[in-house]
Amino acid sequence: MALLVRGLGSVPQEACGGAIAIGNFDGIHLGHRQLVRLLIDQSQRVGGPSVILTFDPPPIKLLRPEMVPPALTWMERRAEILFKLGIDYVIIIETTHKLLDLSAEDFYKQILVDLLNAKSIIEGPNFHFGKDRRGDIALLDELCQQHGVHLTIADGQSSAGHWVSSSRIRSLIDSGDIREANKLLLEPYRLHGRVVQGAARGRTIGFPTANLGDIDVLVPPHGVYAGAVSLGQVQYPAAIHIGPNPTFAENATKVEVFLLDFSGDLYGAMLEVELLEQIRGVKKFDGVEQLVAQLKIDVAKVRQIYQAYFA
Repeated sequence: MALLVRGLGSVPQEACGGAIAIGNFDGIHLGHRQLVRLLIDQSQRVGGPSVILTFDPPPIKLLRPEMVPPALTWMERRAEILFKLGIDYVIIIETTHKLLDLSAEDFYKQILVDLLNAKSIIEGPNFHFGKDRRGDIALLDELCQQHGVHLTIADGQSSAGHWVSSSRIRSLIDSGDIREANKLLLEPYRLHGRVVQGAARGRTIGFPTANLGDIDVLVPPHGVYAGAVSLGQVQYPAAIHIGPNPTFAENATKVEVFLLDFSGDLYGAMLEVELLEQIRGVKKFDGVEQLVAQLKIDVAKVRQIYQAYFA
């Protein structure tokens, strides 16, 4: 049974004695899938669980807070996708200065050997660990040999001549190229936030929207996007407007979600919005009539894109 574990003090005995991979795993992508496949293969070889060890917050937030990139996925979402891939345990380590002060050797011995009794470790070629990131693959190999732990180095994954990485995906999303980013992700990119009170203007023109606030992942640039929202067992096509509303002289950036074929009140609910691709930029219209005409065109485009993705 797949289990999300928060804190090293909560690790069950069943999560020990298996194969382990360590990393942030932000935005589960094609490269992560390749590593996970190797991890599961090794867990079966050693007869133990497959374990992902990750950090919350990411270490860079404590070391260089001014350089923290916006997240691509929230922690529960990462675990959800990893479990779908067949991982047994996702263990979240609370990142503290005490943890970051551990030398590479102490991190390896205290956590991987003494606590988790690792039998196999799988990492990418650029893996670093321990204080000041002094531990590298060469040191990891040496430590594994000392303790009789099998080490597997996963090859990087490339697409269209570029290495697949969270940084590349973040760059694509930041430029609005959701469609290209989704080719590298295992599932369409999602926004995650709470429905907050809006001006309710959309309802008066036949396009009621849910205003999304408290978003904890990277928000793409201004524009109108085709997407989808699942409520319970029902999935709805969605048109998502990100940015200001110049037609009504509103300059604040908002994320407004119009669920096609849905009627109901979502105020206060947590909403996950899948983004499929951008369909146009933000525009100022001469009046409500012109705006409504464009919204009808947008809705037709959203249906077309949605059906192409999910038909």
